[in-house]
Amino acid sequence: MITCPTLCIKEMHCYFHFQASGSLQGSRKGLRLLPMADKHNKNPLKVLESVGKELLTGILDDLVEKNVLKLEEPEKKKFHDAKPEDKARILVDSVKQKRHEAGQVLAQTFLNMDKNSMKDLSKIAAGPAESAESTDTLKLCLREEFLTMSKERAEEIYPIKEKSDRTRLALIICNTEFDHLPLRTGAEFDIMGMKGLLEGLGYSVDVREKLTAQDMESVLWAFAARSEHRSSDSTFLVFMSHGILDGICGTLHSNETPDVLPYDTIFRIFNNRNCLSLKDKPKVIIIQACRGENRGELWVSDSPEATTDSSSQPSVNLEEDAIYKTHVEKDFIAFCSSTPHNVSWRDITKGSVFITQLIACFQKYSWRYHLEEVFRMVQRSFDKPDVKAQMPTIERQSMTRYFYLFPGN
Repeated sequence: MITCPTLCIKEMHCYFHFQASGSLQGSRKGLRLLPMADKHNKNPLKVLESVGKELLTGILDDLVEKNVLKLEEPEKKKFHDAKPEDKARILVDSVKQKRHEAGQVLAQTFLNMDKNSMKDLSKIAAGPAESAESTDTLKLCLREEFLTMSKERAEEIYPIKEKSDRTRLALIICNTEFDHLPLRTGAEFDIMGMKGLLEGLGYSVDVREKLTAQDMESVLWAFAARSEHRSSDSTFLVFMSHGILDGICGTLHSNETPDVLPYDTIFRIFNNRNCLSLKDKPKVIIIQACRGENRGELWVSDSPEATTDSSSQPSVNLEEDAIYKTHVEKDFIAFCSSTPHNVSWRDITKGSVFITQLIACFQKYSWRYHLEEVFRMVQRSFDKPDVKAQMPTIERQSMTRYFYLFPGN
């Protein structure tokens, strides 16, 4: 039989119980130990259990009342109407989203610290605050959340195979050097960043460079025929190169002798007729290519017809890209670096602005949001023009379900 040790306090002539106190009206800001008037009134363990429940409820009330979690009115009502034992469950998602502020409230509740002390503690109590800045770490989805959502939303999300059973593949095609076109300086950062992101999401990544249009098509046919797709649940195709209205430029492209992979060819190779292994599975296409004119003497265009414009802005690190929408079939989604017929920009010291933001949003949001929402997060990051304007676009969306990546699962 398991016995529970008891605390001998006869020499102290008193019991102790917890009392919540604080400087803010109605809030529980700290813990103190006070003597009980009659040590025979209650079982000490029952006292602790009762007061512990009250304390936890008070903490949760603080999180809501101080608007740390920024709940909508229906959510607040649901919380206030809930039984004490149900309140924690109701707030789980909100606490995760606001863990920095929530961590401060929790620490302040238990330690009754002043505001100055809380600033020093915040780094330890809650970790680094979330920001709109890029993070270098891919946030992972909890196993429990993955299993719960996979079961409860099975009819509306694409099924995700278990790690041990799947063989995810991704392909990156990036042309940087050309025989007749300018060097795409900074593209190496895009390759490194996208490869790292996709590997973090569980894909084996095949990177191909310096390809003619014919070479690109051959690589796509070979990739579509890979047997691993049968045991995969999705694929990513990433294209980065010079481009024109009709497609992606190969390394031999010139005005006199076009060397172009038509966008339509990509979708035709991976449609349900030619790639049965990926039937009913998400096929995500990311395109960073250009069909714009050079805007100035210090701006480098991804257009083979680049011209010099003396009215340039003094921003030597940016290059421009643009993209043309293409035809797609079921379970495709294409995310393009800008709206059709407009330019987008590439920093020659960091890589393209679009790819940089894409990676940052995947790292920060893909643990929780489905793919289209992550793409919208990228779009929102371009909502207010900075230096040069561009707006990424979700093109030819034919996915019939939500695609959650569940990183870490």
